[in-house]
Amino acid sequence: MLSAELLKSQAPQLLGCILLVEDEPAIRDAIALALRDEGYEVLVAEDGHSALGIVNRYHNIDLIVLDVMLPCINGLDLCRLLRHEGNGVPVLMLSAKGSESDRVVGLEVGADDYLGKPFGTRELIARCRALIRRRRNDYRIHGTVYKFGDITMYPQECRVMVRGDEVSLSPKEFRVLELFMSQPRRVWSREQLLERIWGTDFVGDSKTVDVHIRWLREKLEADPSDPKYLVTVRGFGYRLG
Repeated sequence: MLSAELLKSQAPQLLGCILLVEDEPAIRDAIALALRDEGYEVLVAEDGHSALGIVNRYHNIDLIVLDVMLPCINGLDLCRLLRHEGNGVPVLMLSAKGSESDRVVGLEVGADDYLGKPFGTRELIARCRALIRRRRNDYRIHGTVYKFGDITMYPQECRVMVRGDEVSLSPKEFRVLELFMSQPRRVWSREQLLERIWGTDFVGDSKTVDVHIRWLREKLEADPSDPKYLVTVRGFGYRLG
């Protein structure tokens, strides 16, 4: 039987999470397959309403690939709505309308990039990679502020805001959350968390990590029994998102 450590080493390392919003099944399936083959986790939606539901449920989305022509809510209105609600996830807009005026409209409603149809798979992947890299660079450049979903952390001020309200954390809780916020989606084992937060000379039960995670969930999660932020990765540990 393979150990948990070996299984972890053999598990594919995802490059990021992309929400693909496209109503044409053939195009949607082809793009999703190409992105997954490249190493991305891909969530799919076929209309604007479904996309909004996914955005509200998942807080680990690194990029939204959004078609302009959609049923229910078109891509321009969806992008405008996301920006109005303060959602800063990068948006790559796709459209068969490739004129300069169409691109300008897409960028003005909040899209970060615009790709006209038809397009090559390699160009699409390159643009996705560039947008995700830019988003992660922004985290490093503005390293005094971490933001993930509804959580905003100000490390230098020792403050954490959740859904607009400030929450009080103990020093250990704050350091655990800061570690997660600094590297979203990375899985941390109990042993790694103990070493990084409590120190190598810590004497005690590793279950103290579970206790602090439970306390953090009670302060961060809308429903601590069904966490969306501090997620348990069975057999490995915990991750943010």
